[in-house]
Amino acid sequence: MRRSVLLVPAAGERLWSARLDGVRWICGFTDEAAPARFARLHASGDQAMDYAALLGARIVDEVVPSLGEPAGLATEDGAMFFPPVVGIVPNAVALDAGEPEEGAGR
Repeated sequence: MRRSVLLVPAAGERLWSARLDGVRWICGFTDEAAPARFARLHASGDQAMDYAALLGARIVDEVVPSLGEPAGLATEDGAMFFPPVVGIVPNAVALDAGEPEEGAGR
């Protein structure tokens, strides 16, 4: 995912995202047909929906931390989710940062 180029729908200067269960999910697609289908479902009227081509690494390392709230990456049709947890997003914005590891005996 980190080395993959993902197409993220954009509304003006902002990337399109959705909230679910307290997490903002940035929607990324792997081919041009997928965001076109997405636009038909979510764009208002006949307005074209632009998209940004971003590396997965840039999304989770730069975009997610800039949002100022719990955020992750979801691929088309919910096939894969990359939640805001240690190992996926920077520790500073991971929801589970600082939690004791399982089996770490304290």
